[in-house]
Amino acid sequence: MASFTPIVCIVDFHHARGPEVERWLGVEEGSDPATENEWPLLPFMALSDGAHASTQDFSYFTLRREGTSDTPATSLFGISCTRQLDASKLIDRPAEVTRSTVQKAVVVISDSPQHFGAIKAKLGAVTETWFNQRDFTDIDILEKFQESLPRLLKDLEGEMDQYFGLSLRELIHEFKWQTLVLFKCALLQPKMLFFGSHCERLCMMQFSLISLIPGLLRHLQDCADPKFNSYEEKLEMPTSLKTSERSSLLAYMGLPLQIFGKGALFGPYTPLQQLDLLADRGTKSYIVGSTNSLLLQQKDRYSDVLINLDEHTLNISSSSLRQVLALSTPDRRWIDFLTQNVLDTWDEKNPSRPKDMGYAGSEEFIRLQFEEYLLALLSAVKYKLYQEKHKGNESAPIADFEGDPASEYNNDWIDSWMKTDNFRIFNKYTDSHLFDIVDPKHPCSGGLTIDDVQRRLAQQVAEMHLDERLQNSREAIGKQLAVGQKKVSSAFNNLWAEMEAMREAQRKRAEEAKTAATVKDPNSQGTERKLKPADLSHAQANIQAASTRASAYLSSWGAWASEKRKQGWGKSSTTTSPAVSPPPSAGPMLKDVKRPEDYRTLNLDATGGAESVVFDAEREAWGGEKVGSK
Repeated sequence: MASFTPIVCIVDFHHARGPEVERWLGVEEGSDPATENEWPLLPFMALSDGAHASTQDFSYFTLRREGTSDTPATSLFGISCTRQLDASKLIDRPAEVTRSTVQKAVVVISDSPQHFGAIKAKLGAVTETWFNQRDFTDIDILEKFQESLPRLLKDLEGEMDQYFGLSLRELIHEFKWQTLVLFKCALLQPKMLFFGSHCERLCMMQFSLISLIPGLLRHLQDCADPKFNSYEEKLEMPTSLKTSERSSLLAYMGLPLQIFGKGALFGPYTPLQQLDLLADRGTKSYIVGSTNSLLLQQKDRYSDVLINLDEHTLNISSSSLRQVLALSTPDRRWIDFLTQNVLDTWDEKNPSRPKDMGYAGSEEFIRLQFEEYLLALLSAVKYKLYQEKHKGNESAPIADFEGDPASEYNNDWIDSWMKTDNFRIFNKYTDSHLFDIVDPKHPCSGGLTIDDVQRRLAQQVAEMHLDERLQNSREAIGKQLAVGQKKVSSAFNNLWAEMEAMREAQRKRAEEAKTAATVKDPNSQGTERKLKPADLSHAQANIQAASTRASAYLSSWGAWASEKRKQGWGKSSTTTSPAVSPPPSAGPMLKDVKRPEDYRTLNLDATGGAESVVFDAEREAWGGEKVGSK
């Protein structure tokens, strides 16, 4: 097939007619590719909904190229850079510019998205420079840019695969274990709808996902139209294998898995005007993206799986699909290992590279891990088919693998995948003994271990920010205990002061009584002088009030301590007493307390389960030795 030379066009937003193609660059004089290939939606794809909210935004989309006498129909890929300019800044303002802002997009259309990363960098710089001229009639810089594109792509041909999309480190950092759910979901070929406010990030997420299937970015010729099926029509079974060459090994193992064949569609940015194609009976599966929130109101109609990038949520519509996409224990162990590598090397300043510049957690590390996972999966399924075919045949060669290795990928998922078109193509054009090339064993095979549980709990604590919650709880409880201790101490001090006052009054009374018994009044003719008794009612009233205040703080603790003493509280500290629940007014729940001077255990239910945190405390917080004593 003849190579396709990249072309450029300018899309303008007209105040009355809406978005429209203004000019083509790199085509024959008088030619209009939009008309020739029936691209009426090209302007809407180039100027995405919500693009006016950003200074600069990028959109990615797919187009159908009609066949000619020497070239078959195929898919093309577009990338647009949208910018806007205050109309008052234009050097020569045309009469048709009636709004305060001018919005335009510069679009590049190519036959492969493989090198869009390099094209995007140049496109962004060229568009910004063109806008800075403040004269849109001068397109010399755009013409030179279009002329340089064939040379740019030629220079990139000999390089390694140009992976295009969001950094995989960012993908895993954001979705964590759900990254593997998205990957396995894509292989099932459901209707996947991505939603997000920022068009560029929306598209990048989808390209990142499909790039996890080795070689798929170079074989997307059928993705723009559900009627295309040229990949399968030209596919042949490999007859040779060079294990020393990665490309030969991947081809022999049936990669890439073609998830965009007949009945499937890929539209990184899909405008509302294209919804008819999504609802068409011939469109059985797709991966598409939208920035229009109207689709969220009809998510059940247009999606089996909705990925909301603004809210970081993954919504699976049917319960049966949720069960199929549940991760097995080896699956979860594998993605947890990968996630931990990314989190341990995360660098906020440069998310795309590990902070230690090492290999673990790098982009290449992540890709090779997914490649190993996928190869082992394909081998395990081939071994499963081999076992089923020769079941009960004693003369069949016996493999060295026990049980069914494919079950470690979730049997429900395996059964669903074996019903898809990409599995049918894989199984038809690959050797039945792939397990002789790659071991049919999950990279993290094995049952659930205590390490899995601990790692899962640690990740859940990190995701729920429980460390911060518990810290706040500790501080709050500490403050309450300090306040309670202060109140109890104050009550005791007041009570003690009143008792001392009463003792002093009694002592004075005794002394006065003694003096009255020995001293006689000289005018009383030998009779004893009787002294008026001291008035103690005020002191007794104060003592009673102080005692009442102290009892309010100690009554519940006294009842609880008495119950504990009945169960052997005063015995050796090695004796364990059965737990006795304190009264509701006793403050934080106490659990397994031996003696008040030993420690307190506060039961914090911050996670929905029992999380025990041990705090040291002074005796005064318990009322000293007086609490629970006879």
